[in-house]
Amino acid sequence: MAARECSLARVASDDHSESAVLFLADANPTKPNRTLAIPHVFRRTLNDMTASERSVYLRAAIEKAQQLWPDHWGVAINGEERRTQCLLHAHVGKILDDADVSGGVIVEKVEDIPLPPAGTGLLIHPEGGKLRVQFGAQVYETALMR
Repeated sequence: MAARECSLARVASDDHSESAVLFLADANPTKPNRTLAIPHVFRRTLNDMTASERSVYLRAAIEKAQQLWPDHWGVAINGEERRTQCLLHAHVGKILDDADVSGGVIVEKVEDIPLPPAGTGLLIHPEGGKLRVQFGAQVYETALMR
């Protein structure tokens, strides 16, 4: 990936807003219902962020997801092997009705979200007023509506 130009890095570096997270529509025409969340602290993985940076980033992505898809939202981060961009970014979208929403852990708040094993991704979605977090796989964005 280092040899490729990262279009997200180019767009994010052109954004001079004060917000901690940049949100943009997914440019992939096969994913018209997706929003991407890019942290303004340029990192490759969640593991590269401080706990504070991670909390601000994930909270903002979850809040955006809740605005767009109030009760059926999901925030997905793919693992490094499947990521097509150099920068960390989350896919924000509607969780599919037939998505596997089992497994992982249930947490009360964003600060309790565990780090995924190095190089893997995670999926966050609501469950009973709490957050279910699935982690450890390479691809989670397929649980979201394209």
